[in-house]
Amino acid sequence: MKILNWFLVIIGICGLISVRILEDKLFYDPFLGYFHEADKSMIFPSFEWGQLILGYVFRFILNLLFSCLIIHFLFKDKTWTMQGGILIMIIFLITFPIYLYCIYNKFEIGYLFSFYMRRFVIQPLAILLIVPMFYYRKQMVKGG
Repeated sequence: MKILNWFLVIIGICGLISVRILEDKLFYDPFLGYFHEADKSMIFPSFEWGQLILGYVFRFILNLLFSCLIIHFLFKDKTWTMQGGILIMIIFLITFPIYLYCIYNKFEIGYLFSFYMRRFVIQPLAILLIVPMFYYRKQMVKGG
């Protein structure tokens, strides 16, 4: 049974990696090229708001599902899986409107600020904090 758990954690990690590798094929995001170019004088791309928002939400949902899969099979606790999912959603609900505001203002708020807001929206960065936090919590529960 332990092998199955680790296999499912690896599936979750591979899912997150696949979302990143296939981002240009799976999602509508005219800002992929804009932020990947080293030349910051690149022209602000034209885009469609509805498609853009749906693309980011779809990407978030995939990242959330794979992140919850990882959390669930690492810790085997439904409550912790829910807590991890809620934390990830809270981060998205805070950063997504800020990033949309950055787009609305054509990144006049600052290129780097916009770049990092985008990172929180499109990448599952919260999992990098949640897994060690839950691991520490598990050790405290065991020892205490």
